[in-house]
Amino acid sequence: MGHEVIPFVEDNARLNGVNPLRAAVNAVWSRESQERIRQFIRERKPDVAHFHNTFLMISPAAYYACKEEGMPVVQTLHNYRLICPGALLMREGRVCEECVGRAVPWPGVLHGCWRGSRLQTSVVAAMLTLHRAMKTWTEQVDCYIALTEFARRKFIEGGLPAEKIVVKPNFVDPDPGMGKHEGNFALFVGRLSPEKGVRTILQAWRLLEGVPLKVVGDGPLRAEIEAFVRREGLEQVEVLGRRPREEVFRLMQEARVLVFPSEWYEGFPMTIAEAFACGLPVIASRLGAIAEIVEEGRTGLLFNPGSPEDLAAKVEWAWAHPRELAEMGREARREYEQKYTAEKNYEMLMAIYERARNSG
Repeated sequence: MGHEVIPFVEDNARLNGVNPLRAAVNAVWSRESQERIRQFIRERKPDVAHFHNTFLMISPAAYYACKEEGMPVVQTLHNYRLICPGALLMREGRVCEECVGRAVPWPGVLHGCWRGSRLQTSVVAAMLTLHRAMKTWTEQVDCYIALTEFARRKFIEGGLPAEKIVVKPNFVDPDPGMGKHEGNFALFVGRLSPEKGVRTILQAWRLLEGVPLKVVGDGPLRAEIEAFVRREGLEQVEVLGRRPREEVFRLMQEARVLVFPSEWYEGFPMTIAEAFACGLPVIASRLGAIAEIVEEGRTGLLFNPGSPEDLAAKVEWAWAHPRELAEMGREARREYEQKYTAEKNYEMLMAIYERARNSG
């Protein structure tokens, strides 16, 4: 759109081999990043600073450098790091909100929620506690971007100022285009890991007959999934592994429905937005932001998370009602056109930048 975007990127791999105490101090307050960003602003003179991640290498000290130089600060909240040391609001395969709203997120330390380590989690907890006390989150950021209304509510519960949080979803570009959906199969696309609900989908398919399923993705459960399919004789389930984005779009344009059985608080699942762009309805878990993005009976169906029986029932209904399913696909495409195009997202982003610039 004619704007100049100047990246500032750090790699946490630089901390490999660094003294752990020094790395911990860096995560709480990096003087190096503070000075580098201050110099960066003076040399390049940008209009706004848009942060995506400051942990570990950059640290919240970067916000202070921006404010010292009169620079508006925008922060996209891609995960729940500011209210959860583990960043996912998940522990031992289940949703967990024990640290939300606590001045000191000690349950996360107790359970070692970051990298399975109490010591490493204590670094995150120290960073969160100190900057909460310093009012960094409330005073040094002009505007936060949450990806969904659900996430916005969670961050407000966690103590971020409601008036500073706006919702801007992710978007799909380029537009893959509406598919014909003439393939007689359901589709799963995602990481093959426990929180994605892949075990639930396999148990559901044990209860189904005559509904082919194509599984796209890779991850720690792939071998388990392939063994389960062989052991249970699930000939209708095909594990395709990782596939290029173009092929995933082609599959989405052919499939009759996307199955999204996630069992954790997703941020904004790009897979659902991509399915909508292809005119593919979604059968998804009734959980967190997913239940906000997929509208029951209009752009797809919702089932109880972790319930193979309920998922199987929804798939059976979809296969028995092709006309209604096709209409949901058309509605999904309309939803994409109204909310998830690059053009719509650009308008929202420019309004957010203007808001940040005027907040001072």
